[in-house]
Amino acid sequence: MPNWLSNFVLPKIRAVVSRKEVPDNLWKQCPSCEQTLFLRDLVADLMVCRHCGHHFRIGSAERFGMLFDNATFEKIELPKTAIDPLRFRDRKRYTERLRESQAALGAGSEAVTVARGQIGGIAAVVAAFDFAFMGGSMGVAVGAALVAASRLAVERQAALIVIPSSGGARMQEGILSLMQMPRTIIAADLVKEARLPYIVVLTDPTTGGVAASFAAIGDIAIAEPGAVVGFAGARVIEETIHEKLPEGFQRAEYLLEHGMVDMVVKRGDLAATLARILRLLCQPAIASVPMVAHP
Repeated sequence: MPNWLSNFVLPKIRAVVSRKEVPDNLWKQCPSCEQTLFLRDLVADLMVCRHCGHHFRIGSAERFGMLFDNATFEKIELPKTAIDPLRFRDRKRYTERLRESQAALGAGSEAVTVARGQIGGIAAVVAAFDFAFMGGSMGVAVGAALVAASRLAVERQAALIVIPSSGGARMQEGILSLMQMPRTIIAADLVKEARLPYIVVLTDPTTGGVAASFAAIGDIAIAEPGAVVGFAGARVIEETIHEKLPEGFQRAEYLLEHGMVDMVVKRGDLAATLARILRLLCQPAIASVPMVAHP
C-alpha cells in the first residue's frame, strides 16, 4: 500500500541521484556507418568520421582555418549585386530564402566566400563554397565573387584555389544564373593567362552548372574521398539511358580511376598536398633541388 516513503521520499532521492540528460548537440551520427560520434572529437578530426572515414560537409570558415598557414587569412569584400532581379517566388519569396540563409551564416553572406593568405608560404586566394547557403547554388553574386577572386589572384600574383560544394545553378535567378557558367570560365582563364596556378578541390556535392563550368577546368583537380561529382544525378541518368550505372558512379574514387580527377586527398592531408603542389608550380627551381643526406 502506497505510503509517504514511496510517494514523497523516494521521488526526491531519485531526483538527486538520477543522471542529468546529455544535450543532443554533444553527439553527431555518421550518415555512412551510423556510428555515434562525440562532437568534440569529430571537430578535432576535421569533421571526418574516425570509424569509416566519411567526410562531413563543412563551411568556408572551417576550410580557411585548416588550409591557410597558421590559420591566418584575410576575407575579401565581394561586389554587391542585385537582389532578386527576377522577383522570383515559389513557395516562398526569393528574398525570404536569402534572409533565412543569411540568418544562419551571417548578414551579407552568400554561397561563396573569398579569402587570401599563404599556403606553404605561397600566396594564395581561396574561394570556398558554403553548401548550407541555399545548397551552394550559383547565382549572379557567386559569379561576381569568382571574377573578383580571379582578378585579385592576378593582381597579387597568387594561386587561385576554388573549393565548390554546390547543387548547381540557382533556379530563382533563371537565365541569369546560367550565364554565370561562361562567366566563371572566363574568370578562370584570367588566372591561366597570367600563368598562375588554378586548382579546384571538388567536395561533396559538386553537381549541375558548377560541375559543368569552372569546377571542370582546373589545372589540377583534387577531390575529397567519397565526394559526388557530376552534372546530372545518378537516378536521372539511369532513367534517361535505361541502364543500371556502375557501383560508385560519380564518386571521387570512380572519377580518379577513369581519369576525371588527378588525385583523391583526405581532408587531413589537403593543406600539405596543396602546399607541395604550389611549391612545385610556383617555385620549381627550389622544389626540384634534391634532398641531401648529411652524415
